[in-house]
Amino acid sequence: MTGRVVVAGASMGGLRAAEQLRAAGWTGAITVVGDEPHMPYNRPPLSKEVLAGKAPFASLALTPKPAAADVEWRLGTRVVSARLGERTVALDDGTELRYDGLVVATGMRPRRLRCPGPLAGRHTVRTLADAQGLRDALTRPGVRVVVVGAGFIGCEVAATAVGLGVREVTVVDPLPLPMVRPLGELLGRALLKRHEERGVRFALGAGVAGFAGDDRVTGVVLDDGTVLAADVVVESVGSVANVEWLEGNGLDLSDGVLTDEQLRAGGRPDVVAVGDVARFPNSRYDGVPRRVEHWSIPTDTARHAARTLTARLTGAEADQAPFSPLPTFWSDQHDFRLQSFGAPVLGLGDVRVLDGDPDGDVLVGHHRDGRLVGVVALGGQAAARGAVGYRAQLLKSPAPTA
Repeated sequence: MTGRVVVAGASMGGLRAAEQLRAAGWTGAITVVGDEPHMPYNRPPLSKEVLAGKAPFASLALTPKPAAADVEWRLGTRVVSARLGERTVALDDGTELRYDGLVVATGMRPRRLRCPGPLAGRHTVRTLADAQGLRDALTRPGVRVVVVGAGFIGCEVAATAVGLGVREVTVVDPLPLPMVRPLGELLGRALLKRHEERGVRFALGAGVAGFAGDDRVTGVVLDDGTVLAADVVVESVGSVANVEWLEGNGLDLSDGVLTDEQLRAGGRPDVVAVGDVARFPNSRYDGVPRRVEHWSIPTDTARHAARTLTARLTGAEADQAPFSPLPTFWSDQHDFRLQSFGAPVLGLGDVRVLDGDPDGDVLVGHHRDGRLVGVVALGGQAAARGAVGYRAQLLKSPAPTA
């Protein structure tokens, strides 16, 4: 088998795509291009164990499976443009690569606040270098930290900072409760109480107007004029899809890369997308294309997309069912865990306690039109096991009829 597949992006999605191409029967060349100098590594520990100094980089590295040992890795190099009609991609070192199949795995980057004020002292958490730089800042004596954004990363960073003994940790968010957008009010209130009990302060219902300081940040200016003293600021205000390199090719890039139910981008049979950059319909729910930024998605999308692409390249008949994953996520904060299966964000209008109590260990079900679409456990190991018990039910639950 001759030909080449180029995988644009060398994080977990890129690695899993290369491995799954081999598993699907592709024996031609595979070239993976990534802008970081490292081989792929596990990102979730960056805001927790790595930031806390409990996990060295060696423990994060992902080892390619033996079947992918012959894959070519071009690291420290970024894909800057593509001509899909000519099946070529251009790299920032001037190289042009021709391909027979293309896997889009360029992922996301942190969104930054566009507010007046100095840049020094402001951090994000996406890469190993980000986490190492933030840890150095947090471990200076007497620092005051303001985390902008009370989502997953913001809450995890705040919890880790408290665990490091940081003098003051304040979380700012324009919404009224932490993580209320993906989880709803019931769990948002429970999280707020848990964080406050462990020393995290909150400024909720407040936006950021700017940053105080000359050369470095000394404070965060809220939209009501309040200034929160800060030596370190962590911006956790969402993500931006790395899709600029695909512009000019007729793809829908309005929120990641729009794909069909087989993960083909823009209807092109030779281009697939994987990981959190892919915006795909999920027939398990309502078929509306969405991006999913959960740890399980790179592997799930890579397996399906590799089969789609290999069937095209080898001339085999593609007989896959539509891609319909069951999203999974967890988040460790302080001494408790959030564990979820399904899509709780689709059931925020009907949230029910299935077991336990919000003041302790609790298991919550999210329903849509009376149908269970997601479960979230908050608490210790017993609560997490309770969520696992609902996984089979969520997998068997029939998709809604059109």
